[in-house]
Amino acid sequence: MIHKLLLIMIAATSFALGACEPQGPAEDMGEDIDEGIDEAGDEMEDAGDEMEDEFDDNT
Repeated sequence: MIHKLLLIMIAATSFALGACEPQGPAEDMGEDIDEGIDEAGDEMEDAGDEMEDEFDDNT
């Protein structure tokens, strides 16, 4: 039983690793877009924090 389970696990791992292919240009572009959106969100959050701090300092 353990032998069969081990063979199944090895086969599944081999299949999963074999399915990995190098990224194409569309995937690279998608990742660049994701990073840009994340950075823009971080900048908006920072700007909101600064506005909140200024408001707290002036009230």
